Amino acid sequence: MPGDRLSVIFAALADPTRRAILARLAEGDATVTELAEPFAISLPAISRHLKVLEQAGLITRARSAQWRSSSLNPEPLREATAWMERYRQFWDTNFDRLDAHLKRMQQAQTEQSEQ
Repeated sequence: MPGDRLSVIFAALADPTRRAILARLAEGDATVTELAEPFAISLPAISRHLKVLEQAGLITRARSAQWRSSSLNPEPLREATAWMERYRQFWDTNFDRLDAHLKRMQQAQTEQSEQ
């Protein structure tokens, strides 16, 4: 399982706090303190979330003097999106077929009631 990159990415994305952190980082780099501001959790807890995101490759962390900032790395999100896209296409096709079938049924029912 450790070699399964998508599993690691999806596990990191499974937590709402980590998703919120990623949304914040989409606006620009931020320090741990800046990332912790909207949450009622400790700085060490935020750091643990950042470590999970970093291990999944979703963020990179850099140290500049005494500050440690985090940046969004969009590539793993592209991988996850590409994987999900195949299934979106599958469901779109099936929903289109279902829609066409329901329209045929509705038309047949309308024709039958007009007789």
